[in-house]
Amino acid sequence: MITSDEQILAALKRGDEAAFIELVELHQTLMLRVARRYVRSSAVAEEVVQETWLGVLNGLERFEGRASLKTWIFRILTNRALSRAEREGRTIPMSSFEPAVDPDRFRPADDLYPGGWKSFPASWDGLPEERLLARETLALVGEAIAALPERQHLVILMRDIEGWSAGEVCDALEISEANQRVLLHRARSKVRRALESYFEPELALT
Repeated sequence: MITSDEQILAALKRGDEAAFIELVELHQTLMLRVARRYVRSSAVAEEVVQETWLGVLNGLERFEGRASLKTWIFRILTNRALSRAEREGRTIPMSSFEPAVDPDRFRPADDLYPGGWKSFPASWDGLPEERLLARETLALVGEAIAALPERQHLVILMRDIEGWSAGEVCDALEISEANQRVLLHRARSKVRRALESYFEPELALT
């Protein structure tokens, strides 16, 4: 088991096939999910990932270690995926710019407390833990995440599912810290909104 970037870089540079296989197994699944958010089909996403691995192997000598190895790999991936998406004529949908929370949930500008909540988000403290972790609930979360616009989907996937740090996500997707925060907030808000609708009848009884 390789435990550091330095070890895996050294192994790759001396042609260690086992090290490369380990690296592929570690990142391949997430790479396919990320690529698929940019391109039109799973087959094209697989091609993008293959091109990325070739780019990684060809670029090892140029890797300067300013970012972690995994963020460098994913930066290559997103650049390749974006280039392919541009060739396919894909564009970012307007849903990427939707507000994180429905504006109707806030008080209007002429209200005594403009911009405040009309009603605060419901607390889930009264719900049993097994209800929150039920298979149906987790499936709903997965569906809500899958339905998010590309960048929101990628950020919540990397941060909340894969456990990446904010800095790693910024480096991999080449976005600013502020943009990362906005995308994550919007993504989490939309997932929460889906869960609120799902739990609403039960919350009304607590």
